[in-house]
Amino acid sequence: MPRKIGTGVQSFSKLRERGSFFVDKTEFISDWWNADDEVTLITRPRRFGKTLNMSMLECFFSPEYAGRADLFEGLNVWKDTEMRELQGSQPVIFVTMAAIKGIDYKDFLEQMNAEMQSVYSRYEEFINYSDKISDAKKEKFNLFNRTMIKTMVAEPDTPDKKVNTTILKQSIAFLSELLSIHYGKKVIILLDEYDTPMVESYVKKYWDETAAFMRTFFNTTFKSNPYMYRSVLTGITRVSKESLFSDFNNIEICTLSAVKYQEYFGFTEEEVFAAMDEYGLTNKDEVKYWYDGFTIGDLKDIYNPWSVTNFLGKKILSPYWANTSSNKLVSDLLREGDAEMKSDFEHLLCGGTVTKQINEELVYSDLSADDNSAWSLLTMSGYLKIESRDDEEYELKIVNYETVKMFRGLISKWFRKGNSYSNFIKALLQNDLDYMNKFMNDLTVSMFSSFDTGKKPSEEAEPERFYHGFVLGLLVDLRERYAVTSNRESGFGRYDVLLEPLDKEKDDAMIFEFKVINKRKGENDLEDTVAAALKQIEDKKYEQVLLDKGVKKEKIRKYGFAFEGSRVLIGE
Repeated sequence: MPRKIGTGVQSFSKLRERGSFFVDKTEFISDWWNADDEVTLITRPRRFGKTLNMSMLECFFSPEYAGRADLFEGLNVWKDTEMRELQGSQPVIFVTMAAIKGIDYKDFLEQMNAEMQSVYSRYEEFINYSDKISDAKKEKFNLFNRTMIKTMVAEPDTPDKKVNTTILKQSIAFLSELLSIHYGKKVIILLDEYDTPMVESYVKKYWDETAAFMRTFFNTTFKSNPYMYRSVLTGITRVSKESLFSDFNNIEICTLSAVKYQEYFGFTEEEVFAAMDEYGLTNKDEVKYWYDGFTIGDLKDIYNPWSVTNFLGKKILSPYWANTSSNKLVSDLLREGDAEMKSDFEHLLCGGTVTKQINEELVYSDLSADDNSAWSLLTMSGYLKIESRDDEEYELKIVNYETVKMFRGLISKWFRKGNSYSNFIKALLQNDLDYMNKFMNDLTVSMFSSFDTGKKPSEEAEPERFYHGFVLGLLVDLRERYAVTSNRESGFGRYDVLLEPLDKEKDDAMIFEFKVINKRKGENDLEDTVAAALKQIEDKKYEQVLLDKGVKKEKIRKYGFAFEGSRVLIGE
């Protein structure tokens, strides 16, 4: 009988006690222990088993679980007799920052305060009854705890509501001292989702204050803490050393490109297919198409555990991983990216690859100013995979069909206003120029600025940035009928956008040329610019690629898009 599926359960002990589905990754415990690194940072995409593996480490080493051989019997780590002796033998502090998503710096501090108090509450009775900890240190612990509680329950906008940042920065280091005194051993510190507050502070514009706080917190907890034995941090991204780890020389960093621990986060194809056999599921090719595609270290064909586990339980192919986050940062980067970035993403959505420079150490302050940083974030977060590498040049591709569906959903949201977007598609297919012009002018007035923020002021930005975003939107609803490409060679030049019908008898082909009004060339109004755009299509013979593919000349429509600021005119 197949095991129960514990969807969303990230507690190792609960999964084992209930006999739920679990892929054995316990060799990670012995590999990490034997590596003997002082501080280890492991970055993986979200929902990749990070929290479960941290819970697994806690259950193995913490005295709280001493004698719990039942949690590990039958698993790989229990075959190692030397490792068995270590179970329940090391004091452990487990902290998670997954829920710290403040709307501003004040809210961030209050949420940090609540998390540290939650950690303290787990040890309150234990520390106060310890006969090895002095009364003075117990009183200091209780002072820390009372201060954090008082802050939590205080009325808003009162002096008591102000977070004591000094206590917060020292909280884990001091708790390490107390546990070390009681057990006579230094402490293992596990910090899960360390970068969540950093990402939130960047998106919500309070990065500098958060980075300054976290830099001190990390130094106190990991760098200058004499009671720490070893630590593991997990997160999605590797935040730059200058931002958080500026004076660390004791950190082992394992990103997606690292071979170390490559098999312990994410499911291998062998593990996925074995699980499908257990649950009597045979559509392995479909599952591979939807959820395969991640690469970690030297391992290819890695699957996202969240998606696979949900599929095993529900037996329905669906974008489970893509729907576990708002994806706001990714959406903003794509929407505000320049024309080249949007064109590259068109190519990716059509199944192609792009070549970019990737830096695994992210400088968040560079994200809006440096496209390479944006591509790095997309890759390190698991949205793109590395097909090949030549020194610093990486060939990138969208990971799998689940991720493609996520991106299409993001793009369609930029343009949907009731049914107006689908109405525009109908107008385009029916060649209704009046409605097309009305829609485009309404859209540019209401949305133009949001596509041109970031690198340049709106009045200076290239208007093509907006239109390349528009073309990405077209892909969502037209992909079943058209192959959409842009900036490709045809005839004697490079067209802006070309829509090639999949059914050449049923649908017309279309060529778009975008032009900004240029009065130096004698263009006095948008009508002149439309005429110049249409003339360029003819002079450069952009239709040639369509003719070569068997599209009849009379089935090719040509559109000139002329714009001046937020004013648009479309002509045929």
